[in-house]
Formats: sequence, structure tokens, C-alpha cells
Amino acid sequence: MRVLITGANGHLGRRLIARLAPDVQITATVRSAAARRMLEGTAAPIKIVELDYHDANALAEAAADCDCAVHLVGILKETAKNRYVDAHERATDALVAAAAATRLQRVVYLSILGSDPRSRNAALASKGRAEQALLNGHAQAVILRVPMVLGEDDYAAHALSRKARAGTVFLLRGASLEQPIYAGDVVDAIVAALKLPGLERVTIDLAGPESLSRAALVRRAAACIGRRVHCVSLPLAPLLGVAWIAQRTMQNPPITAAMLGVLDHDDCIDPAPAAAKLGIRLTSLDDMLRRCVRGDANHAAHTRRGSSA
Repeated sequence: MRVLITGANGHLGRRLIARLAPDVQITATVRSAAARRMLEGTAAPIKIVELDYHDANALAEAAADCDCAVHLVGILKETAKNRYVDAHERATDALVAAAAATRLQRVVYLSILGSDPRSRNAALASKGRAEQALLNGHAQAVILRVPMVLGEDDYAAHALSRKARAGTVFLLRGASLEQPIYAGDVVDAIVAALKLPGLERVTIDLAGPESLSRAALVRRAAACIGRRVHCVSLPLAPLLGVAWIAQRTMQNPPITAAMLGVLDHDDCIDPAPAAAKLGIRLTSLDDMLRRCVRGDANHAAHTRRGSSA
């Protein structure tokens, strides 16, 4: 198998490369020299191509010898210079055109739970339109929609670990439902979606085994490292007001209304059918937290001791 990976420099992209190599020939595409440097140190024998994700010809050239593609390009927060339509729809349209011009037989797309072209949320609607473009394209399309992904040393694990170590933490709508999934399980799902027969133009909603409130998740993470935390829930409306002002006064606002809407989305599905279809076993929430949050907390403590010494 020869696989093209877009957005290969991200946490999941690097994890997927490590999983597939050396049995699979990998062409990893990135959009900057900095992203290329992130992959050049990897031990896996991969071909790295720096290109513009909107350039269908460049994508077709990169995919010329590939059988399948994994499309990992996407953003959560939109800025003046990085719009949803560019990151999701234009990049996906270019990949669809590249697939039609090459031997790509299947494209696996990692999307967000709740994506729908009819959504009132700009991020979820944009992701939904990208999904539709792939499903209507020449190659077989497998859409994997996932919620929060937790993996060792990734951004979400760092953020959750910081909250777990705080005495008091302020949360966006603490009653909002989270259903985190382990990064290793997402990689397992992607690999299965690449290889399994019979997956053609299908959308699969996948999540971790437990859905719980955001506040309960933070308390569970704190208990994992022997801590207790007091959670203060913040209502959504005032934060939307702050986001509205930030979007109109800053080129790169720290928060946006669409970003808050995605984070506020209630994730509560039965993951068993999807896991069975893909033939994967889901990591329990407690194991996930032990691997991701406890490891991050231990690293932070070690770093503090080293700094004081």
C-alpha cells in the first residue's frame, strides 16, 4: 500500500506515520518549511512534499504513486488569514480533483463529531461541506467524525492536565458533554478505514467509551493524579460577546464564536457500532487519562524540579 497523508506534521499525522511505517510507503505533505522540519527527524522512511493544499496539480503529482490518502487538514479557530472555506473546502476540493486525476482509490477524512453542512456553526458547516465534496468525488470516501482527541504530549492532554492541577478552574459551560477518544484509537480507526473492504462513501461517528460533563472530566483527570479541583462553570452567552468583540478588533482573536460553538457541542453517542464496524477496541477513559494526563503531570513536575535545581 502507498498512502498520501495531508497535514502529516500534526500530532495524529506523526502518530499515523509511526504506525504505518515501514510496511507502507508514505508520502507526507506539509505546507511550510517549518512543518517539513518537524518530519525530517522522524526515523520512518517517508517522502516529504511541501505544497499548497489548494493546488490540485501539486497534490496530484504528490499522489501519483499512491493508492489511498488520509486527509488530516483542518482548523478549529478561523482567522482573517486562515478561513474555514480555505482550510476545509478548498483544500478538500483540490484533493478530490487530485484523486480524479490519479490512481487514488480511497480517501479517509478525519472530521468533527457534529459536522453538518446545514449547521448554524460556521466550523461544523464548513467541515460538513468538505465531507460532501469527498462523498461525491471519484474515490471511495470514508469519513471519520471524532470529538476531543487525547494523546500523549498533545495540546488537548496538556490543557486537561493544567486544569487538573489547578486548585480552581473556570470552564466553558461545565455541564457540556465530552466524550474524549484516545489518539491511538483514532489511528487504529484510520488504519482500518484504509484497509477494510466494503467501506465506500460512508460516514462513521466514533468517540470514546464514556460521555460525561466537562466538569466531571476535569475532576476525573484530577483524581487520576491524586488531586482535587473546584470547577466554576461559565455561561456561554458572555463569552460569545467577548468573542464577537475580539473578532471585530483583532486579526487573530484568541477565541471566536464558531470555536466556542464547537467546544460547547454535546458529544454523547454509542461508539460500539462504529468500533465493531472498524474492528477496533476502544481505550477506557481511565487508561486514557493515566497515559495522557498523568504522564503530562509527571513531566511538568520533573521540569519544575529541574528549574529549581
